[in-house]
Amino acid sequence: MKKHPLLISLFALLIPLASCANKPVNDPAQEEWVEFFNGKDLSNWTPKVKGYALGENPLNTFSVEDGVMKVSYDQYDQFDGRFGHIFYNGGPYSHYRIKVEYRFVGEQVKGGPAWAFRNNGIMYHAQDPKTMQVDQDFPGCMEYQFLGGNGVDPRTTGNLCTPATQVVMNGKLSKDHIFNSSSSTYHGDQWVTAELLVYGSEKAEHFINGQKVIEYTDLQWDNGSPNGSGFIALQAETHPTQFRRVSFLNLEGCMDKNAKNFKSYFVKDNKAACQY
Repeated sequence: MKKHPLLISLFALLIPLASCANKPVNDPAQEEWVEFFNGKDLSNWTPKVKGYALGENPLNTFSVEDGVMKVSYDQYDQFDGRFGHIFYNGGPYSHYRIKVEYRFVGEQVKGGPAWAFRNNGIMYHAQDPKTMQVDQDFPGCMEYQFLGGNGVDPRTTGNLCTPATQVVMNGKLSKDHIFNSSSSTYHGDQWVTAELLVYGSEKAEHFINGQKVIEYTDLQWDNGSPNGSGFIALQAETHPTQFRRVSFLNLEGCMDKNAKNFKSYFVKDNKAACQY
């Protein structure tokens, strides 16, 4: 059969049009969240437990089961001061949002200090885990603290702790170690959503179940130098804890509106990331 020249020309024009139709178009306002926890295993996470080398996971402190990352002490006879952290392998990060869904379960491990009852948290702007000493309790960092209720007494969550760091709170530089938030108390084994919004060393805000509960500025190390970036970890601080979501939104990226990967929600420019 003889092919008509006009049909051939039209077909040739449709091929690139179809290709363009299938190509995703960047929406500058569409938030591109990254799931740090894949719900299957501890890929991209590295444990650091006091008394053990980076990468060791003694007594299966950290594990994944039924789509949940678990901090558990089933194989512990005694706590023996083995404070633990599990670091996300990426970073350092400076400007971002992170959402963590957590809950406390079961009983505190034998030998755990009273203050660590239903206590966990996000360690952020943390020192590189490769620089931690074997017997170091906690990394230098800012700590977004999780606390659970005892069933009776009020106890806020979404607090701030400052291991080797300090902040300006309500306009004044403070060397206090703990700052309580304005959150409600969450008793029992209910899931809680914790969100952190941080702009380098300039400012940080904590949210619990969508409500802002504390904010502070001028994040810095104890020597007064700015603490504007670092690594991210979750704690293992004597009480069994479960995490079912660890989601991250980078607020640093290409801010050139002519770039293919421009995002309107970026607050820190990274020209090297631009794609044209």
